[in-house]
Amino acid sequence: MEQHVCQAPRSSSYAIRGLIFPNTGRVASIPVMRNLHLILFFAIILSACSNSKNAVEDGYNKQLAEKLGADEYGMRMYQFVILKTGSAKIENKDSINSLFRGHLANIGRLADEGKLVIAGPFGKNEKQYRGLYIFKTKDKSETEILLQSDPAIKAGLLAAEIYPWYGSAALETYLPFHKQIEKVKP
Repeated sequence: MEQHVCQAPRSSSYAIRGLIFPNTGRVASIPVMRNLHLILFFAIILSACSNSKNAVEDGYNKQLAEKLGADEYGMRMYQFVILKTGSAKIENKDSINSLFRGHLANIGRLADEGKLVIAGPFGKNEKQYRGLYIFKTKDKSETEILLQSDPAIKAGLLAAEIYPWYGSAALETYLPFHKQIEKVKP
């Protein structure tokens, strides 16, 4: 028969390996200690899992996540577009101005339709990067179709590079606020 409790020896080195029961002078043997360690281990793990789950779910808004197309991490795929200087050489300033007015109008239309989440120019740089778009499109081919609606791209003043990009699904939620702070429309 296996013994689970034994008399505590006088040596402190052995008592460190076991659990001393108060007021008895008895020490739990190693098999009992292993079971206690397992029980404590699983209790800590369960507690940590339930706490972290609650911490995430406390602020979770299922309807908003679904509306924004968020995955379980609150993220989604986008198409990230870098606009570069195109190959067209147009000298007529009125034509260039007209193409860029159309470019800006197209940005506004695509944003209003919920297809374009972010658009904006870069400052001068050595790589000839002119601006960026972030589209809520499914793939590169859908993005290419939308880019052809931009007069500056269609005319070759701008060229586009398209990359799949994984970002926060809440990215588009800034747009209503932008309309509230935009004093002058371009």
